[in-house]
Amino acid sequence: MSSVVIDRVSLRQVNLPPKVLRTDAIQSFVTQETILLTLHCSDGIEATGYAYTIGTGGSAVIALLKDHLAPRLIGRNPVMVEAIWKDLFFHTHATAVGAMTSLALACVDTALWDWRAQSQGLPLWQLLGGAQARVPLYTTEGGWLHLSPEALVDQTLEAQALGFKGAKIKIGRPHVSEDVARLSAVRDAVGPGFELMTDANQGFNRAEAVRRARAFDGLGLAWIEEPLPAEDVSGHRQLCEHTTIPVAVGESMYHPMQFREVLEQGACSIVQPDVARIGGITPWIKTAHLAETFDVAVCPHFLMELHVSLCAAVPNATWVEYIPQLDDITTSRMKVEGGYAHPPETPGLGIAWDWSAITQKQTTHLEIKAP
Repeated sequence: MSSVVIDRVSLRQVNLPPKVLRTDAIQSFVTQETILLTLHCSDGIEATGYAYTIGTGGSAVIALLKDHLAPRLIGRNPVMVEAIWKDLFFHTHATAVGAMTSLALACVDTALWDWRAQSQGLPLWQLLGGAQARVPLYTTEGGWLHLSPEALVDQTLEAQALGFKGAKIKIGRPHVSEDVARLSAVRDAVGPGFELMTDANQGFNRAEAVRRARAFDGLGLAWIEEPLPAEDVSGHRQLCEHTTIPVAVGESMYHPMQFREVLEQGACSIVQPDVARIGGITPWIKTAHLAETFDVAVCPHFLMELHVSLCAAVPNATWVEYIPQLDDITTSRMKVEGGYAHPPETPGLGIAWDWSAITQKQTTHLEIKAP
C-alpha cells in the first residue's frame, strides 16, 4: 500500500458573481460561494477539491471543515478514499444527511480523487471507468424565469446556432398559460429537433404539477425538472403516472439512499446528482451505477467542469449542463465541439486553478496542520 500521508490542508472561500441575472420559481442565484480544499501530501502532490453554494452557507461549510473534518485528514493515507469518506460521514452523523455536511464532504472527497488520479497519471474520467469520450451538451446560461418570451426565443436560437443540442427553460410563472406561451414560442422558433428541458425548481404542488405537465403535452419536452418539493417521493411517483414527459430529480438530494428510494418507487425518469451536494465523487459514482441498474439516465446538475469527467466515466450519462462559473479562477476551459462536451486529458480532475486570481479574490484562507 502507498505510504503517502496528508501533511497539511488549505481551505479557501472565493465568492463568484453569476455572469447573468439568474432567477427561478423560488429564488435568485446571488453569488457562488466556492469552497476550495487543497491536500498537501508527502509525495509532493497538491490535490484540490471544491464545492459551492448559491449565496448562503459558505462560512458554515468552512467552519465544519476547519473545526471537525480537515484536522482528521492530517496523517491519513489519501489512497483510502472509502475509509476516509465513511469516517468523516459518521464523525458528523448528527448533522447528516443534509446540505452542509454533504458540501463539506464533497470538498474533501473531490480532492482525494484529484490526488488518486494525479498519482496514477490518469484523467479522472478514465480512472473511474472511461465509458464515453464525449457527452451531449445543453445550455442553462439563459432561460431564466424573468425573461420575456421574445428574449427566450432570441437566446435559444443563439444557443442552437452555437451548436448546443438543447436548452433549459425555467417554468413556474403565476399562470399555466404564461409557461405554455413561453415554451410554445421557443419550440416554434427552434423546431422539433432541438431539445427543450424545463425546470420548476420545486415550485408546484401535486395538483398544479399534474395540471402543468398536461398543458405541456405536444411540446416535445426532454424533461420537467424538480416539479415538486424534493422530499415528496410519492408525489413524484404520482406525477410520473399522469404524464409522458420524463420527470427529473436529484439536485436537492444529499445521499445515494435518497436516490435509491425514488428509483425503487418509480418516482423519476432521470436522476440529476450534483457532485457537491451529494457529498463528492465517491457517492456520485455509486448513484450513477445504481441508476444504471434501473435503466435510468444520469444528467447531473451544474458544475460542468467536474461533471464532464464524471459523465464520461459512466455509460448512462446522457447530458452535461453548460453553465460556466469557474472561468474567473481557472485557466482551463471545458472542450466543446459540435455540441458535445469532451473530458480533459490531463491527470487529475483536469481543472487548472488560477492561484493568483484565487488569492486576489479569496475571502477566507486557512491552513490546517498537525498540532
